[in-house]
Amino acid sequence: MLVESAIGDAYGAGFEYAEPEFVARYNTMRDYVQHPTHPGIRPGAYTDDTQMSLAIAEVLVAGGEWSRERLAEQFVLAFRRDERVGYSRRFQAFLDTAYTGADLLRRVDPASDKSGAAMRAGPIGLLADVDDVLNHARVQASITHDTPLGIEAAQAAALAVHYCHHRLGPVAELPAWVAGRLGPEWARPWQGKVGAKGWMSVRAALTAVATGSGLTEILRTCVAFTGDVDTVGTIALCAASRSPEIAQDLPDALITGLENGAFGRDYLRELDTRLLETFA
Repeated sequence: MLVESAIGDAYGAGFEYAEPEFVARYNTMRDYVQHPTHPGIRPGAYTDDTQMSLAIAEVLVAGGEWSRERLAEQFVLAFRRDERVGYSRRFQAFLDTAYTGADLLRRVDPASDKSGAAMRAGPIGLLADVDDVLNHARVQASITHDTPLGIEAAQAAALAVHYCHHRLGPVAELPAWVAGRLGPEWARPWQGKVGAKGWMSVRAALTAVATGSGLTEILRTCVAFTGDVDTVGTIALCAASRSPEIAQDLPDALITGLENGAFGRDYLRELDTRLLETFA
């Protein structure tokens, strides 16, 4: 799950807000690409989407209290041990000068409805109870995106994983199932460019998963939307990787090309194993 979502993140990072002509030409799924205007984003490297998902997963595996304070501490720890690009300028500024979770909570302004809380919510979907999924997603979202739309987007992303992991129905009915819990707008298919709002990324991801038969097709669809496609890819592949209906057919070049430093592919694979054992 974490490996696949990291591949969605890293592949999408090469196309984030790139011109449609660039996306149409290079969205071949054969390999990672260098972003045309951001040379600091290295092909095969994941972004903040995966780093924060990793922090969420580590807290879930460790067990114990699920609180804003504990999660904020883990967000800071994950950043400090492996600083990387991809965060918004404003949040990057907080992380650059925060050394504890308390620092972060004291200084961050959580009045955002962008995609930061949704992009990291996927692992929460492994929880067995829908109410627990909704509550856990709300608590973690409230740290940085304590707005109705910010929280709801995070809940929708976590519910998508829950639906696929617990095999609650055909993937084609995923958007309708999410809509039954959060509101009818979640069942509407996404079309066109994906903007910065969290609900946009999640609706695009739900559309890609519901209409795809394999991870390769789903990720290609995510990127073809254009816009904030690394977030769409992260959310979509996190959910789709847990569905027995979806072919696990990502190209070897994307698997072996995913970064593999201290917190790269092998670490993500190990954490995946621990997550799935915890929530078997």
